[in-house]
Amino acid sequence: MPWPKTKTKSRRKITRSKTKALRQHQTLKAIAGLRPVLHKEPKMSLARMKELVNQLNEAAKAYYQEDREIMSNFDYDRLYEELEALEASSGLQLAGSPTAKVGYSAVDGLEKVSHEVPLLSLDKTKEGEKLKVFLGEHTGVLSWKLDGLTIVLSYENGQLTRAVTRGNGTVGEDITHNARAFGNIPLRIPYTERLLIRGEAVISYSDFEAINVDQQYKNPRNLCSGTVRQLDSNVVASRPVRYYAFALLSDAQPVTRSNQLNFLADLGFDVVEHQLVSVSSLEEKLAEFRQKISDFNLPTDGLVLSYDDIAYSASLGSTSKFPRDSLAFKWADELAETTLRYIEWNTSRTGLINPIAVFDPVEIEGTTVNKASLHNVSIVRQLELGEGDHITVYKANMIIPQVAENFTRSNTAVLPEKCPVCGSSTEIIKQKEGEALYCLNSSCQAQLIGSLVHFCSRDAMNIEGLSEQTLEKWVNKGFIEDFVDIFHLEKHEQEIKQMEGFGEKSFRKLMDSIERAKDVPLANFIYALGIKHVGLSNAKLLCASTENIMDASADDLLAVRGFGEAIVHSLLAYFSDENNRARVKKAQNLLRIKYPEINNSDRPLEGQTFVITGSVERFPNRKALQNFIEEHGGKCTGSVSANTSYLINNDAASSSAKNKKAQSLGVSILTEEDFLNMLENIPRPL
Repeated sequence: MPWPKTKTKSRRKITRSKTKALRQHQTLKAIAGLRPVLHKEPKMSLARMKELVNQLNEAAKAYYQEDREIMSNFDYDRLYEELEALEASSGLQLAGSPTAKVGYSAVDGLEKVSHEVPLLSLDKTKEGEKLKVFLGEHTGVLSWKLDGLTIVLSYENGQLTRAVTRGNGTVGEDITHNARAFGNIPLRIPYTERLLIRGEAVISYSDFEAINVDQQYKNPRNLCSGTVRQLDSNVVASRPVRYYAFALLSDAQPVTRSNQLNFLADLGFDVVEHQLVSVSSLEEKLAEFRQKISDFNLPTDGLVLSYDDIAYSASLGSTSKFPRDSLAFKWADELAETTLRYIEWNTSRTGLINPIAVFDPVEIEGTTVNKASLHNVSIVRQLELGEGDHITVYKANMIIPQVAENFTRSNTAVLPEKCPVCGSSTEIIKQKEGEALYCLNSSCQAQLIGSLVHFCSRDAMNIEGLSEQTLEKWVNKGFIEDFVDIFHLEKHEQEIKQMEGFGEKSFRKLMDSIERAKDVPLANFIYALGIKHVGLSNAKLLCASTENIMDASADDLLAVRGFGEAIVHSLLAYFSDENNRARVKKAQNLLRIKYPEINNSDRPLEGQTFVITGSVERFPNRKALQNFIEEHGGKCTGSVSANTSYLINNDAASSSAKNKKAQSLGVSILTEEDFLNMLENIPRPL
């Protein structure tokens, strides 16, 4: 059954060209300061402005605060521009309008920190000529506008002392514990003066694809944002987050922006790729950046042009929202009209069935495309898609094909009631980013092959020589029905040796690889099982904290540092399945699993929860103190709550937010010395 059609009136009868012409006409009249039709109907224009403010704020809240995307960049920009035009023509700006605000509030769970220098957003344009007018006779710095999470780093006496997210531009979140786990942030630099550095934390496209095999995340930014905000830095350490500096906020010797970037590079920072430009060279440099996009591995949503002269930049000041010394350039989306032929539904190893729009081939940004991911059921519904619909497509950030608009809106797409691979029943499940379709058959071949690929992967069992294509062949031949069968492939020796690509030597090499894989740490084996939400870092935490994992209770699992209800639910669901338990027990008899030692006699802090804040003196850093507590059975969290046993702060009398929260809850505040005095029989750190 197709979904019921939404009741719409004349907008479906308006052709694309008329819709576009109307939009352009109203925008141009607004820019020119004329009085368009909306002034004749002020109630209608006010209602539309309120509607736009609500839509855009909801989208911004989801994007910046909740790490999910409910509206494409294309739609956001279109609605934002419509709101700007309405405000320009009416002279009215509503309280709470996104045109008057910067970013979104910091999320709960991380300490909130006020920025010394407000982090304003950038005014933007899609017109190269406006960049020329902006630059004038000055020299500028043109650089990538990376699409990740903006973070300010503070250094004192050559040491990293704090890392804070942009937040709402005035107040951000303290993620210092996570920044120390980034792959390329210098923890110590050869410069003793105080430095404030602004940069972008990102996850590359290639790393994103390797992590996002189950398509749980919509894009690299969502994954990066969620990673950086983790309370447990072990999760961050397991993911390849990189930091690229793009501005020096504190006073330092270089007097030009380009020299500041060179100065940061000399100190050991990765800096954003940039070029010095003048009006005469601007067009050529824009073209050079544009040509790099198809092979550029970092997510970007355009470029930034800034004046090179720091003193001149400072003299310009800023508006209430934008600095006057920089301008963002967003590539004009190249739209292509085409016809949707059908929606392809692909089943992943977790059972998620992903919708893919298949359309008549079109050329966009120099390449031919005929498919675009629709991500989930909610997007299919929002676009009201159906076979034969007249649609427009584009490449988000000039990389990822997306469906922009559907002018037909036939709403005839049929949600598959059966899995396209195994024919089993499907179910719609509500998720963070909308509704998703799942296959209910855990033995589905698509899920089986995907789970086997994961089982053999490097961070899991690390079995070399078993590619996805090979596993698929052997599943089809009946050699493998579950992961246990991998360890019995010698039964099919003669048949395998006769297969293309396999002979005596290849078979022996594979058997040796499988034999080596039997020596596996418990955490890697747990990760190999492919339990939803249980990555390698969570598996290590689980194994270090829980002795009998298969029979652990919900309370046992919730006591594991960093574990929430989603992880606990996944673990309980997996080990309550008798088939899963049977497979795990068979594997235990076949493998030489290395179990971590859990010695409760050395865990005097068992059952106690600590929060650490401020600077430390007896330990090299807060992470070292956290490790010390965890080694002796304690648990560390990022925020004070009723479950906190102690807050460790060397400035016990400070009026910080955490101290106030601890005092209001009756939580004891200890200095490091107080804490160490509690532990009479534990060797103290040097």
